[in-house]
Amino acid sequence: METEAGAADEGARLTTEPSAPPGPRLPEPSGPSSPGSSEPSEPSGPESGEGRSEVPERRGIAALSPGYQLTAVLALIGVALFTCVHILMVFLHVAPSNTISKQHGALVGAWVYPEFEQNWKLFAPNPLQQNIAVQARAELRTTDGELRATRWYGLSAQDGAAIDGNLLPSHTQQNELRRAWDVYTGTHDAQNRPNGLRGTLSEQYLRRILVLRLDRLGAAGKGEQIERVQIRSMTTAVESPKWSDEKVDQKPAYRVVPWWTVTSSDAPLDSGTRVRLQAPAGGDR
Repeated sequence: METEAGAADEGARLTTEPSAPPGPRLPEPSGPSSPGSSEPSEPSGPESGEGRSEVPERRGIAALSPGYQLTAVLALIGVALFTCVHILMVFLHVAPSNTISKQHGALVGAWVYPEFEQNWKLFAPNPLQQNIAVQARAELRTTDGELRATRWYGLSAQDGAAIDGNLLPSHTQQNELRRAWDVYTGTHDAQNRPNGLRGTLSEQYLRRILVLRLDRLGAAGKGEQIERVQIRSMTTAVESPKWSDEKVDQKPAYRVVPWWTVTSSDAPLDSGTRVRLQAPAGGDR
């Protein structure tokens, strides 16, 4: 009896005593599974995606093959050298007279004229304040061997109409005829005589422009050939603003250049211009 009673008291005491808190749970080992384990182990290494290095994508010149890379590098070097030479030539042209420009003036002039000529009219105290209208006409040799003169064509008016309202006018429409006439008047005296080599070159350049423009306008009829060309200008001063007291003479001033004989050098063969073939005469009139 005592034994049974003691066992019951011991069981009641154990159920009434608080249980001890559970100890910290140790993490499971991450090593390879034991030989007896049936669960497959997770892959590790490059197959798991951890520690994999991504190759950067090549772009631009680096994406090209070695041969194309060499070509691209040489092209960039050529463009850079051309740009540097052009900037240097233009700088020597506009810079004050110095030892280099005096020694290599002919080379600088050959590079700049006539396409890259620079001037300071934009910053001049008296900028250009005139309207200059340039007209030209041709003398044609007909199929019967007779000569006939065409009407006057307003070349500058046609350029102005092409520029008006055009957001991106071409350089030819804006400057070709205007600058050619400006250079001609600046290198010839009142009797239209050139004052040096530049005057002769400007005359040849202007004559070629006239021949090409008149041919494109259809001045010569079927079977006719351009034999001579002539150019004239009418200059009028820009009217002063209403708030100014300046008085401006609005009377137009005319300048008429004598007839120029057209030679084979005034019409390139690839232009298709119909001119009477003559030996180059270098400004014959």
